[in-house]
Amino acid sequence: MKKVLALLLAVVMIFALAACGQSAAPAPTPAATEAPSEEPAAEAPAEEAPAEEAEPAEAPEVEVMSYADYVAADLDTEVTVETYVQDKQGWWNDQATFYTQNEDGAFFLYNMPCSQEEYDALVPGTKIRVTGYKSEWSGEVEIIDISSFEVIEGDTFVAGPVTLDSIYGTDQLADFMNQRFSLSDVTIVAKTDESTGEELAFFYDWDNSGAEKQDADLYFDGSVNGETFTFVVEYYLRGEDSDVYQTVKNLKVGDVIDLEGFLYWYNGPQPHITAVTVK
Repeated sequence: MKKVLALLLAVVMIFALAACGQSAAPAPTPAATEAPSEEPAAEAPAEEAPAEEAEPAEAPEVEVMSYADYVAADLDTEVTVETYVQDKQGWWNDQATFYTQNEDGAFFLYNMPCSQEEYDALVPGTKIRVTGYKSEWSGEVEIIDISSFEVIEGDTFVAGPVTLDSIYGTDQLADFMNQRFSLSDVTIVAKTDESTGEELAFFYDWDNSGAEKQDADLYFDGSVNGETFTFVVEYYLRGEDSDVYQTVKNLKVGDVIDLEGFLYWYNGPQPHITAVTVK
């Protein structure tokens, strides 16, 4: 009987110990809940600094040619020169032709755009800077298609005539193209009127006619150093009311004269005459 009770007590103790072991096991720890990550707030776009206004680019400085550079320049190239007005032909249609010169040489400015007011202000001695194209027409070297000119204040120059007595008719003469010049002891040579056969001291325009015309150039031939050359009084340079125009109209074959003018070129020298003195 005691053995049975002892066995029964042992069994009860075993079950009690087992129950205690199960209650002593630690309860599983619940997984930690992660706090939701917060995205950084979007930053406000930085204000752009106002763009600085670009300073206007300076116009490139125009290179002014010397007379030697002008002579060496190719035809049909743009040229810029500084020169002085010596004389001018009549203004019309907002343009005029100018005889100009500096201390080294001369420039013939053909049909330079200018207003009537600008034309009136461009008196002999006025210094100007001119940009255009070097050109040639029947041997005459000139500046055409002029895009700009400006008056340069504070400096004036009027050229005295260069005497060409000893070189007139030589190759050296072309070096003085368009310059103011003088020539002495020119003998008037007869021209023959092609319609009447009459010998003339001068004729109107270019048609070898002695028939009088209005607003016409006067042409006359003169012997210089044994050769005969043609000279012209340009109507738009010296008109009918000028002394030189009236003097030429009264020339006689054989008259000996001194003359002044500008050494214009047309298939050889054909000066524009501004003064004639009969000896």
